[in-house]
Amino acid sequence: MSKLEEIRYFCRADQSLQPAMQALAVGSEPRPLLLALHTWSCDYKNGAEKYHWHCQRRNWHLVYPDFRGPNTRPQACGSELMLSDIQDAVNYMLDNFSVDPERVYVVGGSGGGHATLLLAARLPQLFAAASAWCPISDIAAWHRQCKGGRHNTYAEHIEQVCGGNPQENPEATAEAARRSPLTYMSGAAALPLDINAGIHDGHSGSVPVSQSIEAYNLLAAQQDRISQSDIDYMLRQRQVPEQLRWTEGDPAFGDHKLLLRQQSNQVRLNIFEGGHESLNWAACEWLAKQKKNCSADWSSGSRPPQTEGTQQELSR
Repeated sequence: MSKLEEIRYFCRADQSLQPAMQALAVGSEPRPLLLALHTWSCDYKNGAEKYHWHCQRRNWHLVYPDFRGPNTRPQACGSELMLSDIQDAVNYMLDNFSVDPERVYVVGGSGGGHATLLLAARLPQLFAAASAWCPISDIAAWHRQCKGGRHNTYAEHIEQVCGGNPQENPEATAEAARRSPLTYMSGAAALPLDINAGIHDGHSGSVPVSQSIEAYNLLAAQQDRISQSDIDYMLRQRQVPEQLRWTEGDPAFGDHKLLLRQQSNQVRLNIFEGGHESLNWAACEWLAKQKKNCSADWSSGSRPPQTEGTQQELSR
């Protein structure tokens, strides 16, 4: 596989050239494409190497776009401009390289998880499957969870993006909704979607597990949804209620014990022993089983090798 290199690609929305990191698979046969997305406060220059390691092992193409940089201004954070940029990045790879269009995958954690859920809901036709890690699904709720606490910086970012406090300003409230995956989640109903969170996130990290659970609940059949009382218990106790505990494990999660696994329709929720982190081996093991317009393959993956590329404590 080629080395990571910085590229510029054409974006239709404002006729600009936008940056991304790219690495290409070896050979002339069509290969899968991994669209990997940076975290909330970072840009395309931070984090691509973690995904590059996985793409090298699997001989996948990789594109890691900027999508207007950190989520600190209106042009980023779920804007129409951001979505258009990402669609253009995928189309650039499809048009210029030997990409298998049936195996285009999207993955991201934290702010990248937010973007992954948005793409799954708003542009599902682009992808075979999506893997979101500790995602933000409700911008206004996350603002409320961060405001006045040790993660207040993120509340400030949201106010910069939305033009005010979404708890007080109706226009900012509407803007937060427009940028929240929950608003569009039904659009992801037919796309295999894996949503993951560490049980200690929101305590040791910045994104409470409720953000993942609520996205899952909107796609799950009613009888498979997590109740509000069980969500509150997990937030309070940092444990999974006994009746929901998963006991079978999944080798792809390595040393991170799988505490809860709920699957319904085309969506799955995993809560694991961990914090604000992305288990990239588990993500890629699952994505590798998926093909466009096919039902999700929910089988377990193989155990990760003992190398530093298999997991990622996420940047803020």
